[in-house]
Amino acid sequence: MSASLPLASGRDADVYPLGDGRVLRRYRRGGDVRDEAAVMTYLHRLGYPVPEVYQADGPDLVMRRLTGPTLAAAAATGGIDVRSAGRILADLLHRLHALPARRSTDPADRVLHLDLHPENVMLTPDGPVVLDWRNTAEGPPGVDLAVTALIVGEVATDPAHDLTGPARGLLGAYLAEVGPLDLLEEAVAVRARLGPYGADRVAEAAALVRAGATG
Repeated sequence: MSASLPLASGRDADVYPLGDGRVLRRYRRGGDVRDEAAVMTYLHRLGYPVPEVYQADGPDLVMRRLTGPTLAAAAATGGIDVRSAGRILADLLHRLHALPARRSTDPADRVLHLDLHPENVMLTPDGPVVLDWRNTAEGPPGVDLAVTALIVGEVATDPAHDLTGPARGLLGAYLAEVGPLDLLEEAVAVRARLGPYGADRVAEAAALVRAGATG
């Protein structure tokens, strides 16, 4: 599938315009997007805010093109305050976890995003939409809630990151919305496996989460 210059580039993938209100998301290292596409299609049918998927083939995912800033960009430019951003993250996760799992027969299990953070939320005219479902799995919702806290905590403990200060405030706001995180240790193991940082940074983030972002 041919594509022009990318509209956007993330850690693992590039997004290209295709016309007719569609975009191509292509993973640079290859892979198979069929499971990711299946989860997105399932959630879209249940009314959860994900991009509509039109085609999935190898590393290529063709989706509806969205407009609007990411939640991270809006927070960085003052378009939204950290309290509202924390509320949006918590609400998106609670809405996701209110839906039944796609495959699991355990009634306690839910679809988990496992990478829901401000860069993966787009603020469209129709409301926030959740992007990037590559890490999705099924299991206890508490793991998902804690993973989001850890991701924000990783930025808050990175002195070289442009958003270190705002991330600390966002973490506090998010924790105020979701309450105690009972599965933080399980989330640490997930984040150490899936995230870009090493074990030391994840441990720093976990310590900040435990302190309620006040330390």
